[in-house]
Formats: sequence, structure tokens, C-alpha cells
Amino acid sequence: MGTRRTSLPGVGARYDFITESGQHMSVVVHHDGRRFIGFYEQDDPDTCRLTVPLTTHEATALAHLIDPAPIDAVRTDGIDLVTEHIPLVARSPYGGRVLGDTRARTRTGASIVAVLRTHSAHPSPGPDFRLAIGDTLVVVGTREGVDALSEIIAEG
Repeated sequence: MGTRRTSLPGVGARYDFITESGQHMSVVVHHDGRRFIGFYEQDDPDTCRLTVPLTTHEATALAHLIDPAPIDAVRTDGIDLVTEHIPLVARSPYGGRVLGDTRARTRTGASIVAVLRTHSAHPSPGPDFRLAIGDTLVVVGTREGVDALSEIIAEG
């Protein structure tokens, strides 16, 4: 099974894959964090027969149901660390504010180790790094810490 990524300018990205049984599925990831799962006709890959919209939290919950131990989890001395990408969506109170305002590590124990922008990456951003709507935060921490930080970034 191979996954094909297609950039959708102004929208986000679409990830297509075909299952071993021949089912064509796609996931569209919008810049604002919304996601849609699409299911296509086997004999006509351009005909979408069902689309399921998912919020960021629903997508995370579904991912955990499918794979409770994500591939990107790092196991160290019995402590599970996870790495996740958290989108900075339009409703986030942190758009236009500096990273230090999140108090991420103090509040959750999770660390923001990079910020991804449309055409650039900013590794190890300092507390004075200014966030922008559409950024993707690369976060490392415990499952609980990363989940808590995801809620803080989304809701404040």
C-alpha cells in the first residue's frame, strides 16, 4: 500500500491510498486543522461515494483507536514519549502571539520542538518566536502532556 500526497493550494493536502482489497481512500487535511476522510468507487477512482468530516480531536481519537501505540512513539526506560503535529487553527488564541505565551512546557510538560510553516521550518523556536495561524507545531511529550497542549493551543 503506497500513500500519495497531493498539495491543495489554499486548502492543505490530500493523502490517497489503496487498501490491499482495492478500496481507494483519501484524507484531506485542511490548513485550519479540519480533516475529511473520503471513500471512492473501486471501478471509478474519481467518484467519491462518502465523505466523513472530522474535527482535530475526532481525528486524534480515531487514530488512537486504529493504532493505540503510534509508530512515532518513542519508548525510553518504560516512559512513553510521543511526537505529534498540532495545527494552529483560526480559532486558536495564540495566532500572532509569541511562543512563550503558551507556557507549554510549564503547563503540560510537553515541548514544542519545531514550528512548520507553508514554505519553511523553524527548529528549536525560542519563547520570542511569533506564531501564525496555519503553523504546525511539532510537539514531544507524554501522551497526556501532548493531549493537554493540543487543547491549550486550540482553546487557550
